[in-house]
Amino acid sequence: MITLKPETIHTDRLALLPLQVDHAAEMATVLSDPGLHTFTGGTPDTAQDLRARYERWVAGSPRPGESWCNWVIQLRDAACLTGYVQATITADDRGAAAEIAWVVGTAWQRRGIATEAAQGLVAWLGKHPVHTVVAHIHPDHQASTTAREELCHGA
Repeated sequence: MITLKPETIHTDRLALLPLQVDHAAEMATVLSDPGLHTFTGGTPDTAQDLRARYERWVAGSPRPGESWCNWVIQLRDAACLTGYVQATITADDRGAAAEIAWVVGTAWQRRGIATEAAQGLVAWLGKHPVHTVVAHIHPDHQASTTAREELCHGA
């Protein structure tokens, strides 16, 4: 059985930092635009709501053979958080499969941050016995569709 724990991942411009409960206050601001929920539904969480969610995420999955790996995305030059990436990794007879997701705050979109963060995450997963990576993207979400295509085609 495979159990993965998130580690800091560095890319050209970013640091993907393992999620901590203390990230909730800054992330509540990053994720405060209601427009981020266009394709997923819901409304922005308060810092208190995120803190409770992050406590659950950091505690990890209660299911044997499943790892929850969550990172905040830090733009290193600005030393600020811009979003998050996550992977749910499930053990199977061939090693593991991962379902990934990403969200970048509205103020930092259209800068390639999501693509770079997702590429860093996929590279990290590739250093482990993860044979399949899947990203579920709403068909009308053009920016995430583009990011997924770049991941698949090695842009």
